[in-house]
Amino acid sequence: MNSNMTVTKRSGAREAIDLDKIHRVITWAAEDLSNVSVSEVELRSHLQFFDGIPTEAIHETIIKAAADLISPESPDYQFLAARLAIFHLRKKAFGQFEPPKLREHVTKLVELGKYDKHILEDYSAEELDILDSYIDHWRDMTFSYAAVKQLEGKYLVQNRVTHEVYESAQFLYILVAACLFARYPQETRLQYIRDFYDAVSTFKISLPTPIMAGVRTPTRQFSSCVLIETGDSLDSINATSSAIVKYVSQRAGIGINAGRIRALGSPIRGGEAFHTGCIPFYKHFQTAVKSCSQGGVRGGAATLFYPMWHLEVESLLVLKNNRGVDDNRIRHLDYGVQINKLMYQRLIKGENITLFSPSDVPGLYDAFFADQAEFERLYVQYEQDPAIRKRTLRAVELFSLMMQERASTGRIYIQNVDHCNTHSPFNPQVAPVRQSNLCLEIALPTKPLNDVNDPNGEIALCTLSALNLGAISDLNEIEGLSDLAVRALDSLLDYQDYPIPAAQTASMNRRTLGIGVINFANYLAKHGVKYSDGSGNNLTHKTFEAIQYYLLKASMKLAKEQGACPLFNETTYAQGILPIDTYKRDLDKICSEPLHMDWEQLRSDIKEYGLRNSTLSALMPSETSSQISNATNGIEPPRGLISVKASKDGQLKQVVPDFEQLRENYELLWQMPTNDGYLQLVGIMQKFIDQSISANTNYDPSKHESGKVPMQLLLKDLLTAYKLGVKTLYYHNTRDGASDKHDDFAAVEKEDDGCAGGACKI
Repeated sequence: MNSNMTVTKRSGAREAIDLDKIHRVITWAAEDLSNVSVSEVELRSHLQFFDGIPTEAIHETIIKAAADLISPESPDYQFLAARLAIFHLRKKAFGQFEPPKLREHVTKLVELGKYDKHILEDYSAEELDILDSYIDHWRDMTFSYAAVKQLEGKYLVQNRVTHEVYESAQFLYILVAACLFARYPQETRLQYIRDFYDAVSTFKISLPTPIMAGVRTPTRQFSSCVLIETGDSLDSINATSSAIVKYVSQRAGIGINAGRIRALGSPIRGGEAFHTGCIPFYKHFQTAVKSCSQGGVRGGAATLFYPMWHLEVESLLVLKNNRGVDDNRIRHLDYGVQINKLMYQRLIKGENITLFSPSDVPGLYDAFFADQAEFERLYVQYEQDPAIRKRTLRAVELFSLMMQERASTGRIYIQNVDHCNTHSPFNPQVAPVRQSNLCLEIALPTKPLNDVNDPNGEIALCTLSALNLGAISDLNEIEGLSDLAVRALDSLLDYQDYPIPAAQTASMNRRTLGIGVINFANYLAKHGVKYSDGSGNNLTHKTFEAIQYYLLKASMKLAKEQGACPLFNETTYAQGILPIDTYKRDLDKICSEPLHMDWEQLRSDIKEYGLRNSTLSALMPSETSSQISNATNGIEPPRGLISVKASKDGQLKQVVPDFEQLRENYELLWQMPTNDGYLQLVGIMQKFIDQSISANTNYDPSKHESGKVPMQLLLKDLLTAYKLGVKTLYYHNTRDGASDKHDDFAAVEKEDDGCAGGACKI
């Protein structure tokens, strides 16, 4: 390489390239890492240098050279590349490698309008200095390369137009903790901040995108999931649209329940006109969802729900289909089809399903969620009434159409509304669950808005977080982590702003949280068990029992201190009913693990003190924040030992955790022979989880003679999920070979911002 080559500094001045300095930085980044070569990184970098190259481009070239070397043989290049990226990031943020003191940093960013001015009002200079002593900036060096790129792209406070970055990760973590515990008494809050900072910065607790990107900034809306139900009137539809725009603009993922909207051709204004049906209004909602870019963090996204027995269902099922024209397709929303036991029984018995417009069958829509026996009584009565407009078709035809569209788009989701209400933390008679969200793990009560300020409407919000099972060495650790997570998220409910009264009222009354898990695949691998063969069933039962027990215990203790949530009386917990009382008994046939926790004492304590939070658990995909924690996604098996995430930053390679020790123990997605074992695990988790679970079904057409997955198998898996008490089904993944390369090492995955980025993907 030409040693006379020059570089262009930020000031515009030119000077000779200093190869020794570059060598020292790469050598520093390679310290303690195995199977990495400093000279190999240098060689690949030098080949891309040119005379006059900007210093920033040199940094980026070296980082990319290291990242390109990540492989099964040399996985530690992901940490070498990460350290180089951290070095570069700090130089951009601070002008030097060493971060400033916290007090100086916060003062500067408050003046720039990047941080919430309340931080300086809530904390004295002395307290900020104490918080500074808690920070371990060296924890930045435990990130993987994919994590640093996600931090830089989505989470760190920055100017998204000029690409200026203002902070590094440890400031993010300590200030999130400081903001969430700001209202705690001064004598206890510093200890809570320290403990929470340690938990999140060592990846034991994982936080969602809205919290990571937003807490500490002047923007104060951090709920990941927003559930909005529309009524059948124009006022309600317009209020829903307005609510969607407000929440999409503030980084939330949206669930829209549009099942009440009457069918095409229904009379309106006493027969003065015919109704235009669902599709024009669904298009209206799509426009609202796509109207905002969510601050450059991700695009708006929503899932819209409707009942399987809706008169327009055959048209609604194909809305995402690539065939057809724009007039009869709405492709930029996802859809959730709502089903219950009666629909499944009609399928199993080879009978018919009758379709109605909700406006023509009084009481039927509400009973669909609140009372299954009443729904069946009304449904049969309306079927036999010749005066009511209806359409009848074979159940197998309707289910097959639904599953065909689910298979071809991957994005027609399933909600078993009876399970969402019979195995629920809410009393369905007074607070029925009528919808989920766009990741299918939130199950909360909603009420339609008549206008944006309607005091009687209810918009459900859920604030998320997750426990990293791979970072937990003992189930007893879950108790302390659960207490921290519940306290932090409960504080956030009071800390954040609510742009719509119906959301604030619901949040303050129900105080709903959704704490899930990440790194489940790593957890199974550590214990030497698999997804597919039943060997992980008992471990899963024991683990999720502990999680739900300790979450409930934490919320009960908080209720003892601060009072139960105002609508605790609308929960089944208030009646002394726990998740262990209402689960599907079919699970007992596949899992022999007994209960280990003292549920009767907890039942007694909850009846005495109540719960601070109506819900506590939900299992979300956690796509993005899993990468931050160098963990596997949520409860999912990895597609490859190295995943290549295709994102807007290019391709990011991420190696599964503990690769060297556990590479033989991981069961990869396409190694699972069927969905049976995975669905069993989901059912076992659902026994304890009080909301729902983002659970996927996966199919490899090459395993079938015709190269096509039989409809019979799709329907069998759907029925299996229902039988095991699974509330919702999220993606239908089909192996296409091209993206997975048909090997066990690399799997290309497209980053999907549809699930609200770290919102649902926490």
